[in-house]
Amino acid sequence: MATQSPFSLAAGLAQQLGAGLQPPPWLVDELQQRLVLFLNHVLMQEPEAQNRLRRQQGQVVRMQWREFRLQLSPTAAGLLELAESDATPDLLLTVTELSPFALAQTALRGDKPPVRIEGDVKLAAEVNWLVDNVRWDAEEDLSRLIGDAPAHTLGRAAREAAKALQQFVRKGGPGAGKAPA
Repeated sequence: MATQSPFSLAAGLAQQLGAGLQPPPWLVDELQQRLVLFLNHVLMQEPEAQNRLRRQQGQVVRMQWREFRLQLSPTAAGLLELAESDATPDLLLTVTELSPFALAQTALRGDKPPVRIEGDVKLAAEVNWLVDNVRWDAEEDLSRLIGDAPAHTLGRAAREAAKALQQFVRKGGPGAGKAPA
């Protein structure tokens, strides 16, 4: 008798649950607004990223996964704003992996998800540069709240936990590679 891994069972449940749940529009809008605020916070710490975005002012990038969509447009300040939902995108980025569990595994490994790219090649290159080069310095933000030493200690602990989690995911979880009894 074949046994099912708890990971594959969880992935199947997440797939079914994700297919049936739709958050209300007001919640989606609020989450998108908060995401734009966070992205702009990170961008404001990277002058080169802002310069690159300024050159793409007014273009529209649509990112989508399953039924979720986010449309962003660079501003004259080199930041991002939500684009109108009916705006025609200059660049369409579609995450092709449908399973939220598989996406989480990809993220935990530190890999990029599989994406189909359609549209403006120059804009796609700039978005790729941003993804590859812009990082949030959470430790720096935390140090403003609690001081340098405690922030560094928490940052180190978080990095070690993330490293352990990545190793766990790469190995396939508990019991991976063992022969069934």
